[in-house]
Amino acid sequence: MKYIIDNMNFEDWEQVKEIYLEGIKTGNATFETEVPSWQEWNKAHASKCRLVARKRNKVLGWAALSPVSNRCVYSGIGEVSIYVKSEYREEGIGTNLLKRLIETSEKNGFWTLQASIFPENKSSLSLHKKFGFREVGIRKKIGRMKKGNWRDVILLERRSNKIGID
Repeated sequence: MKYIIDNMNFEDWEQVKEIYLEGIKTGNATFETEVPSWQEWNKAHASKCRLVARKRNKVLGWAALSPVSNRCVYSGIGEVSIYVKSEYREEGIGTNLLKRLIETSEKNGFWTLQASIFPENKSSLSLHKKFGFREVGIRKKIGRMKKGNWRDVILLERRSNKIGID
């Protein structure tokens, strides 16, 4: 399948929102229970690190970074979000999105990427590890779902070898 990886823009939001909602409904992609408004989402994500996989005018998947802190010493650390529309999974879209997100993040001064992934989300764990993310640990009962059940996440991180950190 031919598609391009492109910068996300406001016009993509409705399709991005649909893909995000699809992920929310799985119960294994995020602690979120509903999609935020564009204004909330826009404020929470790094403006230069937002990508979509696009085939003509159709968004097949998206990836973005959220700053982990507003403290300047953590300015180069971003939290990865990556979602692929269910009908397009297993076609390499997630791989291409994450590869480009890493490249984009390094061009924009990010030295560490992290991801908090539910242990049940094997495909996301595998994808991140393919790009050098290492398991830092398991955060036990770190978040409580709407129905009251506690969830663990596996914390992964990837340090850039292009930013000068040894």
